[in-house]
Amino acid sequence: MAKGRFGFIGVGRMGSPMARRLIEAGYALTIYDKNEAAMAPFAALGAERAASVAQVASAAQTVFASLPTPEVVDAVAAEAASGNRIETFVDLSTTGPRMAAQVAERLAGSDITAIDCPVSGGVAGAEKGTLAVMVAGPAEAIERLRPALEIIGKVFIVGERPGQAQVLKLVNNLLSVTALAITSEGMAMGVKAGLDPRIMLDVINAGSGRNSATQDKFPRNILPRRFDMGFAIGLSYKDVRLCLEEAEALGVPTIVGSAVRQLLAIAKARNGAEADLTTILQPVEQWAGVEVKA
Repeated sequence: MAKGRFGFIGVGRMGSPMARRLIEAGYALTIYDKNEAAMAPFAALGAERAASVAQVASAAQTVFASLPTPEVVDAVAAEAASGNRIETFVDLSTTGPRMAAQVAERLAGSDITAIDCPVSGGVAGAEKGTLAVMVAGPAEAIERLRPALEIIGKVFIVGERPGQAQVLKLVNNLLSVTALAITSEGMAMGVKAGLDPRIMLDVINAGSGRNSATQDKFPRNILPRRFDMGFAIGLSYKDVRLCLEEAEALGVPTIVGSAVRQLLAIAKARNGAEADLTTILQPVEQWAGVEVKA
């Protein structure tokens, strides 16, 4: 028996496994994605397919959104406000604090509560339900949604002001891609000096240099030359740009972050915005004249 009906907008790489977990947990979903092919698998799961954002917002009181850019979130929120049933808009996207505040203000004019709720953990975390779910918004609304959010991952209540969760997500993403960038440089250096990259990772992971790139991305996605982490480099560039813009607005220096943004820009120009984030290694390899592989 269904536990209730949610709306879900955006069933792409991240949205699809989150939506699937909600269905498997017993929630009925009305879904919409501009990509018809992305919605197709959900028919077999019993989800109701909508023809527009407004139709989703007229079918469910709570609407989740997992979308690629701040501009898309803003447009979707504006259309959702025209629905006749929506009461709560839960944004799982990474938009930055200023857009989160703008969306919340827009929706408040239509008596809709905005929940700032970015997630971290990648596609694998979304599939397993192990995402870090950062939440900012009214306490009563968060507690009401907690059972559903806990199906997606581990819930961390950040505060009550929309945008607070976005700041934390941007910091997290900056740290993650910085680890990947500096590990790329270090691994290329070691390989050029004649070291075995597998031994390098074993030593680093047993020592003080270990990080998310050495423990996960390099052994799983890079040494086998799969470059299939599942997160586009263009989206990572967007996240770092938003983070650095917010840091500048707050008066916080981002010397290292600016260098990471530059390497992301180079890799994005070289491989295209849709290339996997792990291809950030490739321009470093090209300059060094080596390949980091098992």
